[in-house]
Amino acid sequence: MSEPRIAGLLLAGGAGRRYGMPKALVVVDGRQLVERGLATLRDGACDPVVVVLGAEAQQVRARTDLSGATVTDNPKWHTGMGSSLRVGLAALATFPVDAVAVLLVDTPGVTAAAVRRLRGFGGRVGLAVATYHGQPGHPVLLGRDHWSAVSALAVGDVGARRYLAAHGELVTHVPCEDIADGTDLDVPPDL
Repeated sequence: MSEPRIAGLLLAGGAGRRYGMPKALVVVDGRQLVERGLATLRDGACDPVVVVLGAEAQQVRARTDLSGATVTDNPKWHTGMGSSLRVGLAALATFPVDAVAVLLVDTPGVTAAAVRRLRGFGGRVGLAVATYHGQPGHPVLLGRDHWSAVSALAVGDVGARRYLAAHGELVTHVPCEDIADGTDLDVPPDL
């Protein structure tokens, strides 16, 4: 039996209101977060990688190198992360993949090693969540058989959380604190 094919999905559509600018444009250690996230998924052996843009999408495209990714816009980005997850899963529907590793643009401490660790739980029925000191974080792995139901529950600023909570018995929690940092950048470091 062949190894499952795992796609990557980077959600980078938000306005970053608390941060003061779209996080896709934020530079950390000399690199824009959207480029870092894309590299993390690529280096984690995800193929293809879809990047969902929203706020300031034109500016993000002009200022970043997203080559090799399938870039799609979420025209309803202002309604929350759920709409970006739906747009991303819809964009992946045409690709012959078994699962997707979902990463948020504002988690620069997540490593390719964490993505690769979750890949081991891939497959059409797989559900896995990276944990950091027992707390759920990203990446999240969603087997293709769950995409439709995940999309139905992804509303507002909730992505897959409702679906994962409702199907907790199917979710594998994968400790990743030894190889990554799942902290979200909600506000600039100097605030």
